[in-house]
Amino acid sequence: MRIRRSLLTVFFAVAACLLLASVFGPRLGIVVARVEGRAMGPTIENQDRLIVNTWSYTRTSPQRGDIIMLRYPVDPSKSFVKRVVAVGGDVVRIEDGRVFVNDVAADEPYVAPAARSHESSAALTIPAGSYYVLGDRRNNSSDSRHWGLVPEANIVGRVAWRWWPSPARF
Repeated sequence: MRIRRSLLTVFFAVAACLLLASVFGPRLGIVVARVEGRAMGPTIENQDRLIVNTWSYTRTSPQRGDIIMLRYPVDPSKSFVKRVVAVGGDVVRIEDGRVFVNDVAADEPYVAPAARSHESSAALTIPAGSYYVLGDRRNNSSDSRHWGLVPEANIVGRVAWRWWPSPARF
């Protein structure tokens, strides 16, 4: 009985925190989001619930490897979650699905071999204040290969946590 009461207390405390974060979160630097799509799998799957830190880039800039939430450059009313692959000043190219940044093959253990695309693209120099982003499921992702670079102004924040279905920190 005591364990059951403790579990219910924890459940309601977490639910209350998530509700407060949903309502007041943007003012506190937090956005609660639900992923729709499989482009970031297996790292982040369809219907995962995320906590996004909107203040994470107030003093720093996104780095290669960061998972970010961004406003879709083609339609800013939509938000996407992608991984930063190249930042301003980098030269990025893709050869048979392998990403090269500054002529060095990117170490991408999060991209499953079956999820890798087999396309190639010419070298592209990323201008300052812009980012090249890709989904982790490269053969099923709408990303910078299709709609171009992400301006810094379109970045909402850094994905900090997945809180459902299983907690994980990024």
